[in-house]
Order: sequence, then structure tokens, then C-alpha cells
Amino acid sequence: MSNFVFVLDSNKQALNPVPPGQARRLLKLKQAAVYRRYPFTIILNYVVPTPDVEPHQLKIDPGSKTTGLAIVQGDKVIWGAELMHRGQQIKNDLESRRATRRNRRNRKTRYRQPRFLNRTRPTGWLPPSLNSRVENTLTWVNRITRYVPITGISQELVKFDLQAMQNPEISGKEYQQGELAGYEVREYLLEKWGRKCAYCGVENVPFEVEHIHPKSRGGSDRVSNLTLACHDCNQAKGNKDIKDFLAKKPDILSRILRQAKQPLKDAAAVNSTRSCLFNRLKATNLPVETGTGGRTKYNHVRLNLPKEHWLDASCVGIVENLQVLTSQPLLITAKGWGNRQMCTTNKYGFPAKHRTRCKTFFGFQTGDMVRATLPKGKFAGIHVGRLTVRESGVFEMKTAHSKVSPVRHKYCQSIHRNDGYMYAFSTNVQ
Repeated sequence: MSNFVFVLDSNKQALNPVPPGQARRLLKLKQAAVYRRYPFTIILNYVVPTPDVEPHQLKIDPGSKTTGLAIVQGDKVIWGAELMHRGQQIKNDLESRRATRRNRRNRKTRYRQPRFLNRTRPTGWLPPSLNSRVENTLTWVNRITRYVPITGISQELVKFDLQAMQNPEISGKEYQQGELAGYEVREYLLEKWGRKCAYCGVENVPFEVEHIHPKSRGGSDRVSNLTLACHDCNQAKGNKDIKDFLAKKPDILSRILRQAKQPLKDAAAVNSTRSCLFNRLKATNLPVETGTGGRTKYNHVRLNLPKEHWLDASCVGIVENLQVLTSQPLLITAKGWGNRQMCTTNKYGFPAKHRTRCKTFFGFQTGDMVRATLPKGKFAGIHVGRLTVRESGVFEMKTAHSKVSPVRHKYCQSIHRNDGYMYAFSTNVQ
């Protein structure tokens, strides 16, 4: 089952998405044409004066590396996507640039003077690696709201309910009572300990919440004293002191004691951007519903759904029941728009070559998706993939399976222009 297809009328008014079969019939009868490949959108050749539009909820599960997106029509999940961020790549590129500049300053060669007191940061400033997560998510929120009649947005605002974790017996609000507070703690521990048993490292088994310093010996229920263990390790440890239990395994002991005090890097990145994303989403003038990671986990387990980012997104907020009508989400990878560096350097920081100012050759630029019909040669046939352009007009193409070269510009037909993202579809079709 594929994602539903977005539909516009000839005035570019968003209509209800339709199943892929109905979209194929409209295209075959020439009542519609392809408007956009990703997300796949068709445009009708007539106007719908009074469309019967159903409410659609766009649900977002922000993540450090991957953000889940889902569109829910009533209780039906009709579209899903996973947006892969490039925050770590941006951080690495900035660190590389900083190191190169620093080396040039030390050698007193061509350099850019350091700047300290001549720059100010606006209120709410985020580092580029974190800001890219917000901007990528907003880009896709704006795209989807152009093609789908979205009536509301749901966002997972906080990953963990810290108040419920510090005092599991807290009362006064329904979501902090009973089993939901336990879901908050368990979700936090799964993230912190990498979904592995802290003692033996086993994965993909039921885990039990384990006290590092046993309660019978004065240990507390604070989250810094909790870890995850498989049933066998939990029973073997019992109420032993962890130093006695791991006396013959000093490496594991030091790792656990060190990791118990460490914060979550990914969780910190997500928590740093969620409030900014929430404020930017409110600026869309759509009602924004918020939820916690614990509630998302509770809904996910209660509905017995597979572990996928886009299915996590569909479980954000208040959910009674869900009927998943798609199992092939769109996989979106942020690639950026290239860089502004006009001079590439060698490993010592000296100029190696200069790049041309022109990015488009023969109507194509790197990243464009094209269909190439090659008449002869080793790769004779029809190929679909992404281009790497050259000034000579002899390009390279990267398909889903291999690289194709050479590809001359006269054999290429554009399918989807470069928009800063790469696209694929999940192969885990149910």
C-alpha cells in the first residue's frame, strides 16, 4: 500500500488526497496531469467550485537524526514520510572550516581575521546544525499545507516528562498518573542506554528497569539511578551492590557509572529545537496540539504498531484508534543546496582549484532527477537517477542500483528539479 496522492484543482486549491488507484485512473482518462513528483501530486484540468474537504491533521515527531511526518484523516493514516536531517554534517563542515582558517593564521598565510566583538546573536539563536532541523521540518510543513487541506498540527513537544520521572507518585494530572509515568521513564532509559542491556549488551529482548544502587541498600528512584537490564541479568544482580556484581568486569562497571551521569546528546539537540519549532508552527495560524514522548510511546504500544518514525508521528497527541492505509512512506534526505566555497583547498589549507560560478549547464544542475535514454554503449537503455553535471555536457548519473557514465545532456529529460532533498521509498512494504 502506497501513500495517498495529493490533488489540486486547476486553481491550485487543495482537495482530499486520493488512493493511488484513483489517481492512476484520473491520469489515464487525461482528467489530471502530474504536478509534482515528490510528494506525488496531481492537478485536475477543471475547477471544483465547492469541494467537500475533510479535516486532515499533520502530525510531527521531531528527532535528532530523523523526523517522522504523518497525515491523519479522521482515524486513517493516509500518508507518511521520514525526514533525515544533516545536522552532524553541518557541524563537521563548520569544524573543518574553522580548523583550516586557524592553520592559515598560524602560518601567517592567506587568512581571515578572527571576529569576536563585532557580531551579535539575535534572541532565540540556534547553531546552524540545530537550526537546519527546524528549517527542514518547516519546509515540509509548508509544502504539505499547500497540497493538502490541513486543519491542525500535532507536535511532540517534550520527549520526557521530567516531573513524573523525579516523583513517579505525582498526581493532579491524568497523564502523569498510573502507567503513563512509567512509559516516560522507560522511553528515556531506552534512549539513554541505546536499547541494550547495560550488563550483557543483548538487544531486541524485553527489558526491565533496574536500580544501579539497590533500593534495599538505600538507592533512590531517581532516573540517574536507573538503567535497563534483561531478565537474566536483573535476576543475577538481585540486591547486590553493582561494584560487587561487576567486580570481575571493571570495564563494564566504569562504563555504566560514567554513562549514568551523562546527558543525552541527541535528546538535548531535540529539546533545544522543539520549542523553536513549536513557536514557528504557531505562526502558520493553524491550531497546534502538543504531546509528550511518553504518551506517544503509550499510544504506539497500545495500538501494537511497528517501530517506525512516521508511525510514531501518527501516535502523537490524543489518539483513540488508528487505521493505517499506507505502508510505503516517502524517505526524504536533506542534502543542502551546495556550498558557496569558490576555492577548494588541499589538506594543508592552500588553494588547489577554483570552482566555476555557474551551477547550471545545458539546463541541468547537480541533484536533478532525470530520465536518460542512452542509445548505445555499455549502459544502453533507459535509466532514472540523479545527475552530477559538468561543463562539458557529459554527466554522471547515480541510480538506485549503480552509477551510469557517461550520460550526455541531449539524452536527458528532467523529472524533478533539485530542491535540496533526495527521495526514496521504504522497501518494507507490508
